[in-house]
Amino acid sequence: MNLLITGGAGFIGSNLIQHMIDFPEVEKLVNLDTLTYAGHLANLASVSRHPKYVFEKVDLRDKSGVVRVVEQHGITHVMHLAAESHVDRSITGPGDFISTNIVGTFNLLEACRAFWGSDLNSKRFHHVSTDEVYGSLGATGLFTETTPCAPNSPYSASKASSDMLVRAYHHTYGLNTVITNCSNNYGPFQFPEKLIPVVIQSVLARKSIPVYGDGMNVRDWLYVRDHAAALWLVLTKGTTGETYNIGGHNEWANIHIVQLICDTVDEFAPQLGGDSRKLITYVKDRLGHDRRYAIDASKIQRELGWTPAHKFEDGIRETIRWYLDHQAWVKAVLKKA
Repeated sequence: MNLLITGGAGFIGSNLIQHMIDFPEVEKLVNLDTLTYAGHLANLASVSRHPKYVFEKVDLRDKSGVVRVVEQHGITHVMHLAAESHVDRSITGPGDFISTNIVGTFNLLEACRAFWGSDLNSKRFHHVSTDEVYGSLGATGLFTETTPCAPNSPYSASKASSDMLVRAYHHTYGLNTVITNCSNNYGPFQFPEKLIPVVIQSVLARKSIPVYGDGMNVRDWLYVRDHAAALWLVLTKGTTGETYNIGGHNEWANIHIVQLICDTVDEFAPQLGGDSRKLITYVKDRLGHDRRYAIDASKIQRELGWTPAHKFEDGIRETIRWYLDHQAWVKAVLKKA
């Protein structure tokens, strides 16, 4: 396959490229990324000189640029990860989310439809989405692939819209598509605006750790390399036209995650003085803040044999250690932003 990964310089994308670059099925791997504040080629230093790897600095909103990349590199498979993804930013500035996540996805679908023509069986368009499209759960229940979309933020609404576009291109034009909706990812190379790296950096700097509301909003956490393994299985073995939910079977309230990070940094870096929980500060809740997400990942386990390989207790310790050991990377990406 000549594989196009969009958003490959971001958190999940860079981990995915590192996971897949040496797979024999991949003859060429093209990374399309416009390098916003959250995209960093430093994430891909280990593969930058790989003979299969090609980088294209293109914005998905540039339709002619997207068409050129698909045609020039003879793309046969797409893994579409590129998106504006931070909920807080979507609340203060929703326009970029609409144009990138919806129009950008449309441009990519159109480019593939035109280039692939009627030869669709050997091609595949894999759209990578989020569990946030399903809205908010109560104290019980799980999101399944048939849960109706009920997005509550501009970000999740834009992702739900792109999911629907991909579905429509399969049913209308016969495009060979698969969709995945994943729970919250954590791991190395996550930009320090998301919860886990924000807390780590706050503890290291001895700054206040902001926690929304009462801190009891619940998320299902998935180690990013486990997500990468699941994405590859869906790309290569998933049933066309189907959606697969990918989750970590691992629900944590935000405040408990924060407390765990505080305690673990105290363990790893006792020179900071300990008692990092005293830095926790409750702040006004975020607008439209969903109470609970939880994924039923039984379909991907049943059909493709995937289960997470990492226990959360091990993965979070590995992640915290990575951030402590890569402060130069953190400073570089924050300086760029």
